[in-house]
Amino acid sequence: MNNICHNIQNIKQNIPESVTLIAVSKTKPVSDIQTAYDCGQRHFGENKVQELVEKQSQLQLDIKWHLIGHLQRNKVKYIAGFIYLIHGVDNIKLLKEIDKQASKHNKIVNVLLQVKIAQESTKFGMDDALLGEILQQYKNQAFPNVQIKGLMGMATNTPDKQQIAEEFSHLAHLYETYSREFPGFEYLSMGMSGDYLLAVANGSNMIRVGSAIFGAR
Repeated sequence: MNNICHNIQNIKQNIPESVTLIAVSKTKPVSDIQTAYDCGQRHFGENKVQELVEKQSQLQLDIKWHLIGHLQRNKVKYIAGFIYLIHGVDNIKLLKEIDKQASKHNKIVNVLLQVKIAQESTKFGMDDALLGEILQQYKNQAFPNVQIKGLMGMATNTPDKQQIAEEFSHLAHLYETYSREFPGFEYLSMGMSGDYLLAVANGSNMIRVGSAIFGAR
């Protein structure tokens, strides 16, 4: 068995079946994605639109593509027709643009709202107050071609596991609270190669794992 298959199986053995594993394939060649696909992996994450579009055109149609990086509004049109889930929606203008482009394709685009839980200023995400405002607008049918499927967040890059756990726990609490009000909520996306076990322990049901599958970039 090759390393990619072995790594995927190893991760899946350590997480509940209810947790969706996204293989983060950014910067990796199509051949690596094909190998993971042949091992049964179907969810793949990219963070650059151009790279995502190029790979999507070369690979199987049943792959579920996730845009996990920061998305610029002028790039939405390139992925609206095929994207499975957009993770990093962190402002109202982006949400409106996704709704607009989705309507052109006569489809509903699934998104996650990105909440800022990390201490670092370099991390994107909305605060809790804006999250509440956007969800209220969503409840009032402001974005008819968008389905909000849950929340996404990135913890602080720190060796302090207690801090990371607290950040994940805060996002999980928000997710649980809003899940009662929005039955379409399905995904709590948090956790990457270095902290996915901690994320799962704190309620994550979707993890984004790159280097632990494909090796270091």
